Amino acid sequence: MLTTVKHRLRFEDHYYWITSYLAARGLQRGTCRLVAASMLGLGVLPLLLMTSEAGPRGALGRGLTLGVSACCVAMAFLWLRAGWPTRVQSQLCVLLGSGCIAVACLVQTNPAIGLTGTSAYVVLSAFTALFHDGRLMSVTWLVGAVTLVAIAIRLGGFEPGVTVAGILMFALINAFVAFACRTMIRLVNTDVHYTELEPLTGLLTRDAFTDRVATMIAARDRNDDRFLAIVVVSLDSFSLLTGLRGEAGGNEARVAIGHRLTETLRRDAVLAHVGESEFLIADSFTTTDTSVLTERLQQTVRTAPYRLTASIGVVATPLADLVGHPPHDVVEELVTIAASNVYTARRDGGQRTRSTANPRLASLEGLGSAGWDNDDLTA
Repeated sequence: MLTTVKHRLRFEDHYYWITSYLAARGLQRGTCRLVAASMLGLGVLPLLLMTSEAGPRGALGRGLTLGVSACCVAMAFLWLRAGWPTRVQSQLCVLLGSGCIAVACLVQTNPAIGLTGTSAYVVLSAFTALFHDGRLMSVTWLVGAVTLVAIAIRLGGFEPGVTVAGILMFALINAFVAFACRTMIRLVNTDVHYTELEPLTGLLTRDAFTDRVATMIAARDRNDDRFLAIVVVSLDSFSLLTGLRGEAGGNEARVAIGHRLTETLRRDAVLAHVGESEFLIADSFTTTDTSVLTERLQQTVRTAPYRLTASIGVVATPLADLVGHPPHDVVEELVTIAASNVYTARRDGGQRTRSTANPRLASLEGLGSAGWDNDDLTA
């Protein structure tokens, strides 16, 4: 169990998992703006303190304050760019931010103001707890602790109570914020593991899609009267879009469409982003008629940013017939049939839906229920 937890909290995995989660819900831009606003705020505060008698004095103190503000502005602009910062850039922002807060606190003429200023580490603790792991958190807290000790030396001669209270408050608030953020991440990450998510859209990968649908099949019994539908949604003229708008435009379109599809589908539906411009969907129906869903999908793609169209391929088959057969093989064959229908729809001009109902599946031939054990899913 401990090994699993450590694995989940690795730098790159944790950062890109939360990035994907935000992208899938259309929250990346808002998050960037919030982070940038926080950095700008931290850059403005030292400048305001320069106008006070208790603020930094002397050429060195004022120069360091201006340098801190300049660094905060530069980091804010990094988060306001069109592209989401890389993990390394985010890590550097945390380290640089830790140093900037330390400098801004230590250059104050009145050490009590510097002690109050260490509360800014709470912002870094929250960000680090959400986006990175405990190692970077430890570095941030170490810098904060050294800063507190330096300020405590200046305060200890005449206000020991204030010093002790400030240090305890720093420890309690930062520990609580880190715990709350970690708990929230674990609650969100209960159903979907970070390795199952495609980094750009935050949707499931092809392998994760196959596993989910295979599990859905294996959980059914022979009395199930519903039908499994596999849908492949392929964006028409996507290469033309990337040629005109560049890679950034193509990425924006895929993220937006993925988010719209998530809102369109039922909660129990399985959705994945595969390849460059294709989405996979699996859901169960009472009949083989999936036209209500496919018409809604066509409308979703047409009304999403860039007004693209889609070629859609569908295959529907009784769930009861799939019980007792290798579920992963069944899923792969169904996806192949749906993809073939996509090619037909595209060959016919695009913006069309082609369907196959009750196909004869090779994966069901020559293997009875006795030849397949559902326990193999967990092997």
